[in-house]
Amino acid sequence: MAQFVFWFSLLSVLYVYAGYPLLLMAWQRFFPRPVRKQPYEPTVSIVIAMHNEAADAESRIRNCFQLDYPADKLEIVVSLDAPTDGTDELLSAFRSEKVVIVTSTLRRGKAAALNAGVARASGDIVVFADARQRFERRAIRELVANFADDSIGVVSGQLVILDAQGRESGDAAGLYWRYEKAIRAMESNVHSVPGATGAIYAIRRELYSPLPPKTILDDVLNSLRVVLRGKRAIFESEARAYDVATPNLDIEYKRKRRTLMGNYQLLIEHPVLLLPWRNPIFLQLVSHKAGRLVVPYCLVALFVSNLFLLHGFYGLFFACQAAWYLLAVTGKLIASNESARRPAWRRLGDSL
Repeated sequence: MAQFVFWFSLLSVLYVYAGYPLLLMAWQRFFPRPVRKQPYEPTVSIVIAMHNEAADAESRIRNCFQLDYPADKLEIVVSLDAPTDGTDELLSAFRSEKVVIVTSTLRRGKAAALNAGVARASGDIVVFADARQRFERRAIRELVANFADDSIGVVSGQLVILDAQGRESGDAAGLYWRYEKAIRAMESNVHSVPGATGAIYAIRRELYSPLPPKTILDDVLNSLRVVLRGKRAIFESEARAYDVATPNLDIEYKRKRRTLMGNYQLLIEHPVLLLPWRNPIFLQLVSHKAGRLVVPYCLVALFVSNLFLLHGFYGLFFACQAAWYLLAVTGKLIASNESARRPAWRRLGDSL
């Protein structure tokens, strides 16, 4: 029994992080589905949900003004979710025909704020953005060019994580994010990604359905809804948004926990996604999203089962596991101490 648990757990982890990417590499080589991308200029609404974003609100709007897209075809819709830090006063100076401010006096959450923003949007394409990140000048053009292909319903852009020197981050988190983007690109090449990047993604307005009030991952739910309706959700690497890496492990932990909880919520509240005859990207969803949820349990099972198998190869493997976890704990302690002493990083400039 211990051997079965050991090998099942090990092979499951290896499939999620190595086997699935290798499968995608072969899949995209022999059965590619290219997108008919071409210059295209539909009307676009950028929808940004904000709560207390006084530190970023003004620079976020100015970044939108600098985008390379016809001004008469672009509007900015800011949906304020009962701010208490003066964000509404800061943005009132930007209110105009092309900058729509939607304000709620009651805190209702991001999903409700997005619903309110989309309800006021007039563009054929709705682009979702967060307050913190900044778009590259051609980001909107690169996103919407994919909608020239009628089969495309959602387009996810690329989030680039920068370090303190303004270069793409090369730390562990940055390398993992590059790995994640490579997987999304391959998924896009064979059909669809099972979730967009929340900082920069676009949807045909007629395909948007109001989000349930407690939705955690709007980017994933919007993408999968579109796929269930027969359209594709793809990844566009040339549409870039920029963010700075956070040195705060607690903040990063909260983000990861939110993502995991959002994936659990998604599968529990939308079980149709787990029906292979209804979901055309069932394999991608199970391998990419559900697989990541199972991995922590597999790692625990792998460690515990290895305790009962300490001879030969199994003993060496257990020593490697123990060393790995010891290094992980040590690294976390060192990083926590450095984070406490490090000054706040500079914010991303408006030039991006």
